[in-house]
Amino acid sequence: MRTADGVAVDALYEPGAAGEGVAAGHPGDPSGTSDVDRAFDHVFVIAHGFTGDLDRPHVRRAARAFARHGAVVTFSFRGHGASGGRSTVGDREVLDLAAAVAWARGFGHARVTTVGFSMGGSVVLRHAALYGGPGGEAGTALYAPGGEAGTVLYAPGGEAGGAGKAATDATDATDATDAAGRAEAREGASATTEAARAGAREEAAGSPGADARTDAVISVSAPARWYYRGTAPMRRLHWLVMRPTGRLVGRWGLRTRIHHREWDPVPLSPVAAAARIAPVPLLIVHGDRDAYFPLDHPRMLAAAAGDHGELWLEPGMGHAENAAPDPLLDRMARWAIAQAG
Repeated sequence: MRTADGVAVDALYEPGAAGEGVAAGHPGDPSGTSDVDRAFDHVFVIAHGFTGDLDRPHVRRAARAFARHGAVVTFSFRGHGASGGRSTVGDREVLDLAAAVAWARGFGHARVTTVGFSMGGSVVLRHAALYGGPGGEAGTALYAPGGEAGTVLYAPGGEAGGAGKAATDATDATDATDAAGRAEAREGASATTEAARAGAREEAAGSPGADARTDAVISVSAPARWYYRGTAPMRRLHWLVMRPTGRLVGRWGLRTRIHHREWDPVPLSPVAAAARIAPVPLLIVHGDRDAYFPLDHPRMLAAAAGDHGELWLEPGMGHAENAAPDPLLDRMARWAIAQAG
């Protein structure tokens, strides 16, 4: 599988419950209302977290859980596992997801649910906002005009200028939000120009178009805003991404090749993306023991999503795929199937 900007992405398709329907001779009528009909019709595209890949045990466990309810596509983001390129920590990864969704539709499934964990959770939000739902503008731009200039989560390669310094000094949610606002005010004038350039780059590369749209979104353990480092795990992650030594650890210790360049332009933030997903159904899932992102993150996402978003705060759950028990994964899959009507 290859992305619009030419990166080779390692991907795996598993027919799962949809394949069982085919083996039984079921026609898989998309207009049907039975569980078998819906399973045949549905494919889940799973977007893993940072330093994951499709062969990681926790990704395979999640794939098995969703395969009980439909077909499954897993893939490794750029810079991860056997995929080419280098990780941009949630920026160009939206192109990887768009390619995976278009590839999944190529197997004949009418409905796609994207399921993202941690970094992947932010990518599924931005993908849904930018590629649109049924009848939406599909693949028109990577960066929305007027987007969140200067609110970078990671600035690979060193200092991110005034915006990066402001966010680096912020150690709690309130300070981070204030710093992001000040940075956006300083740099917002360049956002529209950056967005136009990014859109032109994608158009020149070729976009998956309407095939890349999603029909439902599940975002698990995702950040709401960029450049958050209010927890110890996130401060360690910033070191991994921003420092040359950290990137060496990522490459040789975690099988993750991280790009050294800063984001340019800055991607649409998850909370801004959540506000632009409607009418596509959105489920936000977060554990109350998440050590990376505290509960103000999912609550911000849910508030931005409004009536079309649903929030599940899971007691005792930690962070992302490793912490999501099988019964929760099954419940998430049933939610997605139910959105088909």
